[in-house]
Amino acid sequence: MPMLPDWQTAVAKVGSALVAPDARGCSTRYLLPIAQWIREQRAQGKTVIVVSSGAVAAGRAAQGRMDTTTPLTIPEKQALAAIGQSLLMQHWSRLFDVPCAQVLLTYDDLRRRTRFVNAKNTLSALIDTGALPIVNENDTVATDELRVGDNDNLAAFVAVLAEADLLVMCSDVDGLYDADPHTTPNATRIPRVNAIDASVHALAGGSHHAAATGGMRTKIEAAEKATDRGIPTIIINGKKRAYLDALRNGQVPGTLFTGAAPAQQLSSRKHWMRHALPAIGRLFVDEGAAHALQEQGASLLPSGIIDVEGSFAPGDAVIVARRSEGTTQPIAKGIVQYSAADVRAIQGKHSTNIARVLSTAPTDHIIHRDDLVLL
Repeated sequence: MPMLPDWQTAVAKVGSALVAPDARGCSTRYLLPIAQWIREQRAQGKTVIVVSSGAVAAGRAAQGRMDTTTPLTIPEKQALAAIGQSLLMQHWSRLFDVPCAQVLLTYDDLRRRTRFVNAKNTLSALIDTGALPIVNENDTVATDELRVGDNDNLAAFVAVLAEADLLVMCSDVDGLYDADPHTTPNATRIPRVNAIDASVHALAGGSHHAAATGGMRTKIEAAEKATDRGIPTIIINGKKRAYLDALRNGQVPGTLFTGAAPAQQLSSRKHWMRHALPAIGRLFVDEGAAHALQEQGASLLPSGIIDVEGSFAPGDAVIVARRSEGTTQPIAKGIVQYSAADVRAIQGKHSTNIARVLSTAPTDHIIHRDDLVLL
């Protein structure tokens, strides 16, 4: 069993399967031992931030809508979240003797750098007051286009915002398995994952709980976001008190995803670019440009671009990709200095020809290396 890394600030994500185990409203059945663990950590001078699901389930219960088999429309989910969020906060507040602070975030708060930094400052100020932040996605105003979509990934973003050194995802599964334990009786739990690659993503399955929006797929995505910033991530079964007891003893009973080594960690800004900033176009580059970006840390020049896809403006983010044997391989994401129309006009040309073609040349590159992150 892996040992729990040393930590001072942790984000604890508590899933719907624990908050609303029967999908019919909030329950203290599994939250009481989790809250006890949080109180113990705070008593030791550590900081814990909670990311909690359950607002929609609480809203369902308040409205007597017990049928979880019929999918909700976006307006229905927004309405139930509005009803249930205050009930969810009341539920958590009863478990602590310190103020619980409601923090509702949207994807827009994460993708816009100024709002990202503002959310970071708000969390820091709340922690300084001694309050316990309870974070959830603001489903009341979020839409399909502007929502994180699941609290696993939201928890990873919160861990980055808070500069946490541990992300704990409490769920109804024991950890990551080499096969789906719900359908494969002899599936084996994987105690440690040192690198998240395609083979790890391939192990993901869906959620088996009616109130949940995620599953192992989103937990692996969240672990990747957190470990990219050097934040170790663990998945534990929050229904089993023995797992919480193991955490108290400095052990990881579920699965530990180790954080990236300092040399491989992304800076805060590049982490934001890679994981939060949406890309609205694509630039296809030749092999020489791909090599320069990946191996030499170069800026992207117009001479290496062979095709442009989408419509974008200066300051927008795009994916940089190369085509090889009929397949497309994304290699980087970056913030462009020119519009899509201008890039089309100068693609394949030397930087010295930009002013002649466009009558102006603000920069000699399409994406500066400081505005580019490898994928």
